[in-house]
Amino acid sequence: MRRLICAISLAMLLAPLGAAAQQPGKVPRIGYFSAGSPSSAPHLLEAFRKGLRELGWVEGQNIVIDYRFAEGRFDRLPDLAAELVRLKVDIIVAVATQGVAAAKNATETIPIVMISGSADPVGLGFIASLARPGGNVTGLSYSVGPEILGKGLELLKEIAPKVRRVAILSNPASPVQPLFIREVKVAARSLGVQLQLLEARGPNEFDGAFAAMAKERVGALLVVADGLFILHRTRLADLAARSRLPAIYGYREHVEAGGLMSYGSSLRDLWRRAATYVDKILKGAKPADLPVEQPTKFELVVNLKTAKALGLTIPQSVLVRAAEVIQ
Repeated sequence: MRRLICAISLAMLLAPLGAAAQQPGKVPRIGYFSAGSPSSAPHLLEAFRKGLRELGWVEGQNIVIDYRFAEGRFDRLPDLAAELVRLKVDIIVAVATQGVAAAKNATETIPIVMISGSADPVGLGFIASLARPGGNVTGLSYSVGPEILGKGLELLKEIAPKVRRVAILSNPASPVQPLFIREVKVAARSLGVQLQLLEARGPNEFDGAFAAMAKERVGALLVVADGLFILHRTRLADLAARSRLPAIYGYREHVEAGGLMSYGSSLRDLWRRAATYVDKILKGAKPADLPVEQPTKFELVVNLKTAKALGLTIPQSVLVRAAEVIQ
């Protein structure tokens, strides 16, 4: 009997140890959530992965990433966000304003790291303040504010000083559109520029917008930074070239696709910095306590090949300020 009791006692002691040894360490799961497609901006996804690797997180080794792409169909975002919640991911990395909104509507508990989130995340109710977000959302806002559009108009006037009428192309589905339009109107008055405000909710509305520009004889175009427009950046660059319109965009990716000029924050930098939020949250930080970052790196990019095709000479005063000049 004594031997039996000792054997049972030993088994009870060893059982938990055996069970613990058989359970592998939990590998964190990240849900990466975008309105785009894997092929629309692979360099940005790679910037995010590189940022993770620099912090010791290697996909397939000590971290798993579940990807969900809406392929340009913004109406799919709520369902995709719900899928990630059902997968019980540890963090959702949400791209752009619409993605952040869908993720926040899907969960109030899973931490959300926004990349290129709204210029006004407080006004949209994503966070309580930039310094102390207060909920489950933190990350990176894509702009210091709508005043960046004023700088875009100024640059257009520098390269085309005779232009008096400028078209503004925006996406009415964006919740910050009214904020941008108010700001650009203020800038236009100070520059003596008349505006033609045009909207496009999808690529099927691009041709109509450019036809309206031709009818109104606008002299230049400002494309408001938006996820929809970056998805279809090559098409927009082609339409601007066909219409012989000098155009400025919010992101360098437009210029790399053949657009004339861009001024805005570096998307690669935002995607790389997002990895630091993932790292901090996985190490125990709460999104409510992590201040939202606004970009500190802005870049002017100019495409001289496009300028030549339009018959434009870019002033030296603009070229010397450019982070990159594409020949």
